[in-house]
Amino acid sequence: MSQTNNNQADDKIAAKNLVTIDKSDIPDGGMKSYKQEDDSIILVTRDRDEFSAFDGKCPHAGADLGEGLRCGDRVICPWHHGSFDSRDGTLLEPVAMRGLTQYELIDEGARLVVDTAAKIDNRTANDKLTDTHTIIVGGGGAGFMTANQLRHTGYGGKITLISADNKAPYNRPLLSKAFLAGQMDEGKLILGGSNWADRNNIDLRLNQRVSEILPNENAIIIENNNGDNEKQSADFLVVATGAEPKIPPFKGADLASVFTLRSMDDAKAIKGATDNKNVVIVGTGFIGMEAAAALSQAGEATSITVVGRSARVMSNIVSEAVSNALIKLHEENGVRFVFGTGVESIDGDSSHVSGVTLSDGSTLAADVVVLGTGVAPRTELLNEVNDPDGVQVDEHLQLRDGVYALGDIAKATNQMGRMRIEHWRVALQHGMVTAAAILNKDNDHSLEERIPFFWTAQYGKSLRYSGHSATPDKGILFGTPDDLYYIEYYFDDEGENTRASAASSLGRDKELIAFSELLRRGHAPTRAQINAGFDIIEQAHALSP
Repeated sequence: MSQTNNNQADDKIAAKNLVTIDKSDIPDGGMKSYKQEDDSIILVTRDRDEFSAFDGKCPHAGADLGEGLRCGDRVICPWHHGSFDSRDGTLLEPVAMRGLTQYELIDEGARLVVDTAAKIDNRTANDKLTDTHTIIVGGGGAGFMTANQLRHTGYGGKITLISADNKAPYNRPLLSKAFLAGQMDEGKLILGGSNWADRNNIDLRLNQRVSEILPNENAIIIENNNGDNEKQSADFLVVATGAEPKIPPFKGADLASVFTLRSMDDAKAIKGATDNKNVVIVGTGFIGMEAAAALSQAGEATSITVVGRSARVMSNIVSEAVSNALIKLHEENGVRFVFGTGVESIDGDSSHVSGVTLSDGSTLAADVVVLGTGVAPRTELLNEVNDPDGVQVDEHLQLRDGVYALGDIAKATNQMGRMRIEHWRVALQHGMVTAAAILNKDNDHSLEERIPFFWTAQYGKSLRYSGHSATPDKGILFGTPDDLYYIEYYFDDEGENTRASAASSLGRDKELIAFSELLRRGHAPTRAQINAGFDIIEQAHALSP
């Protein structure tokens, strides 16, 4: 190829990387996304005469961030409420685990040119606390996020992450969703991608169990495979031991082909056992419902029956109207429900399950049973300092100087009060807060400025829930749950001046984001305001700094 042709090719590549945007398209304090022919998205934000450009796909699941909301300096993802700084793309709120890629801008007066080939390096040097050692016990979301956030916000000391699992940290919520449905490979579940630990200089120790935690010494005892015990001390000790499934006391719960769903090995075992089998799922919470949806989508089971003591599904989370809509969605996909009864026994022998006897005396054909009967926090290693419902920690998740307890085991104070919550985003939030506390970053938000959020995916539909309510039965509903398009606000009592403490939604993403922002800032709407036609999106913008 001639030099002329080479230059022409280079010019074409350069032109492809340049995107021209009119400044007038973007209002002050706003943002806009621009979809490109190659399926990429560019997001541009504006503050007076200052503009910033980013990769506009959320790094968590690829949502178009321009479809979300901008509230003050926060760009909020429409799907899972990951939040980013509108000026430099810094991660402010999970479930995303890294910030946005930022591009250089060329100012041409009335227009801007975004150069997607010129990325701004916003990395932080790992030059802080270089002579210290942080030990993290637990390889779930909270432990992973602590290590990951430390490395991405300047920590230069040694990090040791100890996990009883045989795999590097992975995305646990997807086990009962896309993975069990056969829609996602194991490799895509690994948090941080392949070789995350090596790339971040983290000593990842798998298949190791901690037998004792000595909080007064900032030390742990590790059980080694050779039978010897190893004591390790650290400057910072992070305990994130997570939760384990509750096994009901009924007869047959220990039979082969009876499964819980907590680990990747659990999910693999269920996938391998359900082909051409009658499956009974015990429990109508979101794990049971997700497992039913995923197995239905996988299309391998002969039948799927869900058993629950309640008269509806997810009864502690959503109202009867929303519950009925979810039941209808599942029944349309071939799932059967048996309500108002518990399990008396799982029948069979040591080699297989033959059926399930219910507390009303009826029986169900069953080859496989999945127990979605809740989890309990693994707090036994901290029994000496343990509250019956979790480890009491401060707003920075600190148990004592240099010792932190987080994730499913922590009973901590957030914007909603002191509580222990078993949600994935809460675990990730805890990791961010702990990393900031270790690095003594006073400008980072404490846990008190965060709120709970979770989502459940069933048949490609995502029900999202923000906040925490004592009951779903004193709510205000807008939209039609049967059409899978609604938002419902929940209150702890019937008072007109009572503020909403939670909301759930299908399809009305911007309204749920706006509610979440108001709740986070302590300005959730009252029952009277919502009944009077309160414009929640407008108010979220108005109250944003």
